[in-house]
This record gives sequence, C-alpha cells and structure tokens, in this order.
Amino acid sequence: MKSIRLELEKRERELLSIHASFSSESKGRQKKEKKCDLRTEFQRDRDRILHSKSFRRLKDKTQVFLAPYGDHFRTRLTHVLEVSQIARTISKALFLNEDLTEAIALGHDLGHTPFGHAGEQALNEVHKGGFKHYIHSLRIVDEIERDGKGLNLTFEVRDGISKHSKGRGPIVNPRIKIKTLEGQIVRLSDIFAYFTHDLDDALRASLIKKKDIPKKLISFFGDTHSMRISKVVEDTIQQSLRKDYKMVTISKLLEKNLFLMREFLFEKVYYHEKLRNNFDKAKKVLSDLYLFFLNNPKKLNEIYKSKTRSHSDNCRDFIAGMSDEYALEIHRFIFSPKKWSIIDFEI
Repeated sequence: MKSIRLELEKRERELLSIHASFSSESKGRQKKEKKCDLRTEFQRDRDRILHSKSFRRLKDKTQVFLAPYGDHFRTRLTHVLEVSQIARTISKALFLNEDLTEAIALGHDLGHTPFGHAGEQALNEVHKGGFKHYIHSLRIVDEIERDGKGLNLTFEVRDGISKHSKGRGPIVNPRIKIKTLEGQIVRLSDIFAYFTHDLDDALRASLIKKKDIPKKLISFFGDTHSMRISKVVEDTIQQSLRKDYKMVTISKLLEKNLFLMREFLFEKVYYHEKLRNNFDKAKKVLSDLYLFFLNNPKKLNEIYKSKTRSHSDNCRDFIAGMSDEYALEIHRFIFSPKKWSIIDFEI
C-alpha cells in the first residue's frame, strides 16, 4: 500500500511556511519506533494523547468551580479543547503545523490534579520535592500512561507541554525557550482561553457582575466572549507576522491589558470568598489522602501499583490522577464515620 504519511509530509512542505515544524524533520522519540503508513508523527502524538486515560479523566477535574452543579461551567477537559481551538486558528492563519499545535494543546494539562490549583498547592506542600502540574504532565506522557510504558511522544510535543505554564509570571517571557512556534502559540492560547472562559463562568455564577469589570478592560477586549477571543487571536496573528516568524508574540498593549485582566480575575474571582472556602477544603482533602497513603503503603498497593518509583512518588501520582469525585469518594470512605446497625442478618 502506498504510504499516505509520505504524501501528507509532502503536502506539509508544499503548503506550510518554511518556519513551520515539519513532521518529517521531527527530532524524534525517546524510543525509536516504526513510522505509521497513515499518519504523520505529530498526528500519532495527538491520537495517543486523545485516547489516553489521563485525557479522559480531565472531564471530571476542576477548572475554577469545584464540582459545579451547572451544566455549562468549564472543566479541565473543556479548557484544553478551547485552548486547542484558539491555538489551531492562530496556527492555521500563520501556515504553521496545525497537527503539532493540536497535540501540544490537548496534552498540556494532563498533569493537573483534582480541584485544579488547590490540589496542585496541596501536593506541592506535602510531597517532598514539591509538585508542578506541567512537570507532572511530562511525567504522565513519559512514565505513567500505558501501565508505565508512557506514550513515547516526539521531542516537539514534549517540549511544548513542559513549557506552557505561566502562573502569575510574565505573559511574554523571552527566558522560556520553546523550540517551536507551535509551542509558543499554545503557551499564549492557554491564557487567552482561561481569561475569557473564567470571566464567562464567573459572570454565569454571579460571582461578579458586568459592572464590576473595569470599563477600560471592556473597552479594550469587547463586551462578549466571542469579541474577546477575536481580539487576542487577531492581535497575535498581526504581531507575529510583523516579527517575520522569528517568534509568536502579542502587542505591548495587549500584554498590558492581559496582565490587568489576570489581576482582576485573581482579586475578584479566584480569591473570592465563596471559592476560597472550597479551595481550602479541597487542599485538605488531598493533603489528608496523601498523608494517609504515605503512612499506609499496603493500602496504596491494594489499588495502585508501580515498580518503577518510590512509595512517596506513587502516592503523588495516584492522587494527582484522581478526578474530583473520586478524591471526595475515597476521602469519605477513609475519614467519614460509618453508620452502625444493630441488625445483623443476611438476606
């Protein structure tokens, strides 16, 4: 059978910018594999991430609102899908490799704990050596998925996953050396997605009202979700073209307003009293679970086994992989009192 992959690689060279990452020129995988006849290397990476257990669990992991009852609040899964959509739009407009962009976007948050950043803080405080979700994302694709074999992804995808995180640091940070333009797109698209959808969710939850948003931010970004996304996407495309593909970047004006919007979200949403109460409770749940399993290795071995890492690392990996509901269920089972019955008979 004729190799469709070779035809796809040829099409990349014909259609994409010379600055794009070509799948035929990938720096390769940690373990050599026979190439697929149907898919390029970056398509294979995207598919491996999409079909992984870690990706499926994202549907039940917190974005901002812990275990929300409403159907329309974002989860970690919908977040990565929105990042992917934004990143692919920018990548396509710049004639870069959309498959690589999508693979990085879908994989960038695989390492997030249950309860979002509350869970990350909890594990960072109790686990010796700390915990960072972007490092754990790489650990998942390298060591944990497929029963410890890992997904064996390409260098380019792994590089993008490991360097996407910003926290409250600089939005455009020249010190972070991402090897591909596609990886740079995902790093920016991550903040584009979360500032727009977290603002949308906060309004839906009535944590804030439209009148609370500074007028200068509404004037700059627009009054609707779609206007805000269009604003950041168009700015990124225009500024990156002006840089002649030397880097993917944004205007100084957008950077300034993104910073102001992020500070507004931290002050009025992420640190809101209603969320902070749940945040602290979620931290306690994961801290309790970590310390329980750390001190009861036999209990952990009954439900989670690994022969390649230390016991404390196994505790970290098991708890970080939990969904919100699973963490709450295990916590209730261990720490909540059981009902006692005086009736003792079998039916």
